Amino acid sequence: MTASLLERLIAPSILSADFGRLATAVDLALDAGAGLIHVDVMDGHFVPNITVGPLAVEAVAPRIHDRGGLVDCHLMIERAELFVERFAEAGADVITVHQEACAHLHRVVCQIHEAGARAGVAVNPATPLATLEEIRQHCDMVLVMSVNPGFGGQSFITTSLDKLRRARQFLPRHVALEVDGGVTEGNAAQLVEAGANLLVAGSSIFGAADPAAAYRRLAGSVSGAAG
Repeated sequence: MTASLLERLIAPSILSADFGRLATAVDLALDAGAGLIHVDVMDGHFVPNITVGPLAVEAVAPRIHDRGGLVDCHLMIERAELFVERFAEAGADVITVHQEACAHLHRVVCQIHEAGARAGVAVNPATPLATLEEIRQHCDMVLVMSVNPGFGGQSFITTSLDKLRRARQFLPRHVALEVDGGVTEGNAAQLVEAGANLLVAGSSIFGAADPAAAYRRLAGSVSGAAG
C-alpha cells in the first residue's frame, strides 16, 4: 500500500546519507519502516549549497516505489518551473517549491499537479504564514522550515514550534504539514503535538552509527504523541 501524505511519517533525508552508498542508505531507511524518502535539491543560488538533481531521484525512485514508499523532492532552487517536469519524470511523487523563490507560485503549483505529482510549498523561518493565504487551498502540503535552508545538521529554531501550531490552524485539513530542520528524538513528539504530521530527519538518522535503529527510535518517539 502506498503511503499517504496525511499519515504520521518520519521522512529520512538523504542529504545526510553517504552519497557513495546512496542505494544502501535508502534501503536501510525502507527496511526500518520509512514510507517517505526526502530528497533535498539545492542549486547554489537560492541556498549556498549544491546537492543532487533528477538523475539521483531517478536512481532511487524505483526501489522506493517497489516498497510502496513516496519520493519527496524539496526544490531549494530558483526557477523551479524549469525543472518540475524533469523531477516528476524521474519519479518524484511530491514536489515542494519555495514561496520565496517563485514569482508565480499558483502557476508552479498547477504545473506540479499537471505533471502528476503532489504539490508542496515551503516557507523559510522568517517568512510569515500569511504569504500562503492565497495558495493554501491549492497545495497538498506545506513545509515549515525550522532551520535556514542550505545545510544539514543545523539546530532547531525554537520559535518554529509556535509557527507549526499556527500553521495547522491556518491550513485546510486536507493539506499535510511537514517540518524540516533540527528534528531529533528529543523534539519529535513536540512537533507532532504542534500539528506536524511529516517530520524530515537527516543527520539524526544517517549521522547515527545505526541509521535503522535511529529511525525506529525516532518513529517510536512520535507514535504516542497527540496530533
